[in-house]
Amino acid sequence: MKLDIIAGARPNFMKIAPIIEALKPVQDKIQYRLIHTGQHYDKKMSGSFFEELGIPDPDVNLEVGSGTQAEQTARIMERYEALLLKDPANYCLVVGDVTSTMACAIAAKKLGIGVIHVEGGIRSNDITMPEEINRMVTDAITDIFYTTSEVANENLRQLGHAEEKIRYVGNTMIDTLLKNEARFEKPEIYNTLDLKEKGYFVMTLHRPANVDEEQKLKALIDEIVKGAKGMPIVFPVHPRTAKMLEGIGIHAENLHLIEPLGYLSFNYLVKHAFAVITDSGGITEETTVMKVPCMTLRDNTERPETITMGTNELVGTNPDKVAPYMEKLHAGKWKIGAIPPLWDGHTATRIVEDLLTL
Repeated sequence: MKLDIIAGARPNFMKIAPIIEALKPVQDKIQYRLIHTGQHYDKKMSGSFFEELGIPDPDVNLEVGSGTQAEQTARIMERYEALLLKDPANYCLVVGDVTSTMACAIAAKKLGIGVIHVEGGIRSNDITMPEEINRMVTDAITDIFYTTSEVANENLRQLGHAEEKIRYVGNTMIDTLLKNEARFEKPEIYNTLDLKEKGYFVMTLHRPANVDEEQKLKALIDEIVKGAKGMPIVFPVHPRTAKMLEGIGIHAENLHLIEPLGYLSFNYLVKHAFAVITDSGGITEETTVMKVPCMTLRDNTERPETITMGTNELVGTNPDKVAPYMEKLHAGKWKIGAIPPLWDGHTATRIVEDLLTL
């Protein structure tokens, strides 16, 4: 079998790394081609992850670069289609919910190539999120779903997908986390700020609902700074957010804006943090497994198991909602949480075992 593995943006890389590792012993049966679309193209958002996670250099880089979502989608489809016409695959394996996921799935399906979606079936039910549109479109044309939870399975059943298309295997991002946990690297900022174990917050913000309006972003950060009670807040700033912060002029002694970190350094900070404040979906999964309290600044989540079972709480995007959760943290009343089923570090092995049956 010839299998294309698609990666385009930072969230994808953690999900493909264990799959590629699990494919190594069966390369005589499954020949894979790693395709980097170039959706994330700078080193901090892309290159360093390949190095740190031991991902081989891509066989193909579509080099789509920056642009609007429509421009990126069009370039990815055009360039991936050209590749498939010249050298087709049997299956196209996409992961997650970024633009590359949807674009490559469409291009493959229109050429009669099977589509496999790793992390299929998750839903926020928020159509204003670009990622939700990507999920809906991709799942509508997927042939085989590898899912992370029973919630995702039920979402797919409700959409009318046949049971034999749904394969409940677990979470490849947790495979990567557990494999690399012992390799986490203390970043330079840890010593520079004289951080103490469980004595600081980690914050990430990048979603439009939080960062696209200057006054709302300022109000959110002001509430977080106040609620931290002087505890350091380490804020690796996403390029999208950095542009907005320039015009706001937020300054606080305990707020430390830093460049985006690599995988090993960032997760070192997360593992040893007092708590994490984020609007990322993937980070809520990692904090759940590492038993770190997590506050999600969103009005919905496509990963409800991190709330019902894990260490995550859905705070919302209203700045006024932040203070009670900060008080709960400082009072030591945060839930302990549990790890969802099959988030055990062996998901990629289960995926490859199933691929061998195709």
